[in-house]
Amino acid sequence: MAEYNASVAATRSALEQAPGMSDLIRYATLAANSHNTQPWQFKISDVGIEILPDMARQIAIVDPDNHHLLASLGCAAENLAIAGGACGKPGELSFSLANDGAVTFTFGSGSPVEAAMFDAIPKRQSTRGDYDGKAVSSGHLQALSAAAAVPGVDLVLMTDRPRIDRVRDLVVAGNNAQVANAAFVRELKTWLRFSPRQAMVTGDGLFSASTGNPALPEWLGRVMFDLVFKAKAENEKCARQLASSAGVAVFVAQKEDPEHWVLAGRACQRFALQATALGLKHAFINQPVEVAGLRPELATLVGLPGRRPDLVMRFGYGAALPFSARRPAESVIIS
Repeated sequence: MAEYNASVAATRSALEQAPGMSDLIRYATLAANSHNTQPWQFKISDVGIEILPDMARQIAIVDPDNHHLLASLGCAAENLAIAGGACGKPGELSFSLANDGAVTFTFGSGSPVEAAMFDAIPKRQSTRGDYDGKAVSSGHLQALSAAAAVPGVDLVLMTDRPRIDRVRDLVVAGNNAQVANAAFVRELKTWLRFSPRQAMVTGDGLFSASTGNPALPEWLGRVMFDLVFKAKAENEKCARQLASSAGVAVFVAQKEDPEHWVLAGRACQRFALQATALGLKHAFINQPVEVAGLRPELATLVGLPGRRPDLVMRFGYGAALPFSARRPAESVIIS
């Protein structure tokens, strides 16, 4: 773990005062993304940086329409824009349907420098552990809402226990459906990393220590996964973690199309960075949006019936876990 932690720390080191393009891209790759697949490629030009989907990293069972993939591009794009603005390379983001959906950061005028958000980029993580149950102040809730205010996306924050319990029930229903799907379980297992050595070699995937589970030899981890990954245990864990959370954030784009899925990712990343700046932890609980049959009930719960909820996060105060790995920036830059 010492070698793993040192390796991960290098990918999260602070930017120099005048960073190069590869350093800005390194910060972009620290964004949230589904299964830590890092489904992106970056193309540098004289006028900006284009973020393209890497379809070789598509997760077809859990994300058949590439919704999460495009939201992940939005997360990376937001990191890139914030880092660029803070380092003297401001610009604007735009979306194109070309190349299966791409986001371009064009150098030029940009938003004001957001120092707290920039500082939070290397510290942000999806913390998949128990929180302490402490409530979040109204001032911090307002700051989270303001940070995530991206045109085209609505954010609904739930801090009342009855609605959080209803979200829990949807998460449990989603767990039951997913664990019963053998193809889902096989796909998930391909992205699990049980040993720090394997996580360093691949530079991607869900490392067991980063999800609150013990690190194990790779062969033993795969045997143990088959023995312990059961719906009952997963449901109990999710129920406990939601009970320990201060609230739930649901991101709902105003249209159901690739451009708005990217926008949902941008809003989600901004929320996560602001949460990190405020000392809050967060983690995705996306089962109610990944199981299509559960989306209408979630949409009704958040007061937006007929819309497609995009992303769901729980948040609260808790201890950090080991950071997840990232591939070197050079491996995601294409000519």
